[in-house]
Amino acid sequence: MFKKEFEIRWSDIDANRHLANSAYTNFMSHTRMAFLIENGFGMQELAKHNLGPIVFYEHMFYFKEAFMGQPLTVTLEVSGLSEDGTFFMFDHNFYNHKGDHLAHCEMLGGWMDLKQRRLTVLPEELLQISNTFPKAGHFKALTKEDTRKHGKKPVNLQN
Repeated sequence: MFKKEFEIRWSDIDANRHLANSAYTNFMSHTRMAFLIENGFGMQELAKHNLGPIVFYEHMFYFKEAFMGQPLTVTLEVSGLSEDGTFFMFDHNFYNHKGDHLAHCEMLGGWMDLKQRRLTVLPEELLQISNTFPKAGHFKALTKEDTRKHGKKPVNLQN
């Protein structure tokens, strides 16, 4: 399990004086990028392959409040990868300084070719690295169907 430590700042709270929804998203994004960089997916490597990570969804579940000035631990576990590396799923958990579980998020994403602006498989060298990621106990091999498991499809606005 990968862990990243943060302190909740003034800019992270909302009108209710607790951690804002957007701050959870920012902390998860920072944690994911720290994990990827530590595991060989740094900006130079991604630029070399014209790759960028994209988010399909983040499903948040909130359990307890978090407040300004408190230390916060955000964890990441790899809970799914597709065989070709196109898709990935990460589980994030948030804990306060006492170890109380504050929130959980399931995040599904993929890799985009930044020139063609569409999903792409990982190059072999990055695929080999991704296959060595530490995996959650409930790890699953992802398929394209997993990206549509909630049945959501775009519906354009009709003028």
